[in-house]
Amino acid sequence: MIHRFNRTKIVATMGPASMEKHMLEKIIRAGCDVCRINSSHGDQAMMKKVIENVRELNKELKVHVAILFDLQGPKLRIGDIKNDEIILVDGQSIILTTQECLGTIERLYIKYPQFHQDVEVGEKVLIDDGKLELQITDIKGEEVTAKVTHGGKLTSKKGVNLPNTNISLPSLTEKDRKDLEFALENDVDWIGLSFVRRAQDILELKAIIKAQNKSSRVIAKIEKPEAFVNIDSIINVSDGIMVARGDLGVEMPMEKVPVIQKSIVKKCNEAAKPVIIATQMLESMITNFRPTRAEANDVGNAVFDGADALMLSAETSVGKFPVQTVEAMQKIISEVEKQDAIYFRETPPGKTSTNVLSDSICYTACTMARQTNARAIVAMTHSGGTAFRIASHRPKANIFIFTDNKPLLNTLNLLWGVQVFYYDKYESTDTTILDVKQFLIDNKMVDGGDMVIHVASTPLHDRATANTIKLTKIE
Repeated sequence: MIHRFNRTKIVATMGPASMEKHMLEKIIRAGCDVCRINSSHGDQAMMKKVIENVRELNKELKVHVAILFDLQGPKLRIGDIKNDEIILVDGQSIILTTQECLGTIERLYIKYPQFHQDVEVGEKVLIDDGKLELQITDIKGEEVTAKVTHGGKLTSKKGVNLPNTNISLPSLTEKDRKDLEFALENDVDWIGLSFVRRAQDILELKAIIKAQNKSSRVIAKIEKPEAFVNIDSIINVSDGIMVARGDLGVEMPMEKVPVIQKSIVKKCNEAAKPVIIATQMLESMITNFRPTRAEANDVGNAVFDGADALMLSAETSVGKFPVQTVEAMQKIISEVEKQDAIYFRETPPGKTSTNVLSDSICYTACTMARQTNARAIVAMTHSGGTAFRIASHRPKANIFIFTDNKPLLNTLNLLWGVQVFYYDKYESTDTTILDVKQFLIDNKMVDGGDMVIHVASTPLHDRATANTIKLTKIE
């Protein structure tokens, strides 16, 4: 068992630099809590290998690293480019076509069949995370002429953003459906849906998961202006949220991103939904062995904001220093978590709470933990709801969750502060509390004199929502 622990979790993206088992073990030991598989890159054989490696290491290291499978969504890209590089010059005109071709200085292939139908003259086309900017000047059939307003080097398969255009692509593309089938066959813990625009996108994905009788939870990736407009309804139907700052900062004015990040984190905390901050957190560590001071501040501020998890992308998937990157993030998180400002954010259940009894119990447990300076809050859960709600209040007490629902062991590892253990005895609430207390003592998680708050349901065998609090002192 690995005893190093941060409350704010670390998500590391898998790739050539990190997917081999020996390297993945180092990354997990350094602080990785969730392994992300980006379906935009790599084939199913590679993804299957990552899944197998994570599960083998979970058994060997006695940890519960979760798997987040990220669907590509309606991501727009250009095709291949001749000799893999061209230079676009300011002021030049270029044709963007939906007819497949090898890209040149005169013509680029856009992998988006409805491109010429959705765009209008005067709209912007941003390529490679906004590094290149074009403006549409003419549309004739399937050929769209654009003027380069900000040029530079362009290589194959770079992403395309259309910040002024309402694209007509569905939230789940044909590729997504094939990748989703693979993900569900392999029982991944979390599925990320890219380019979410409305709550219905999430509901459609959840319906497919339910029809397959699977338990994967859904994370909505916020990277479109429409998503932020509909953020409350999206949070309501999602199991978690990712603030994907890369495309979000291209689709919307970059100066709005810090405010949007803080707003979404606050809303997620209040709704008891985990929230991940992603993109360029330690970007310089793709090639450098230590982060910039600005990156350290960015990571620290995300912890102060109240994020459940912070995500590494290219830093760990293709970077030169994947282990050092996770170590650097872990050190920054650990230092910030020494500050009282990140704790005690209890949100009382509102009138619209769908489960006011359980929500009130969890709120009261966290308030009591603050008042008594409790060492730990211990809870039993079958659905996971109690863990989500307790974590959302950000108690300074450790959060120890016990469950008989094995899939939850990995799923809950994404949540802020949560440490989860398997327990399947259902004799009585009193017996369970004694068992759990002895487990914590045996594993040196509590000491004599510590106050511990137990959250449970009575009668225990009903596996109902939390309705009981008990405060005990370790003798």
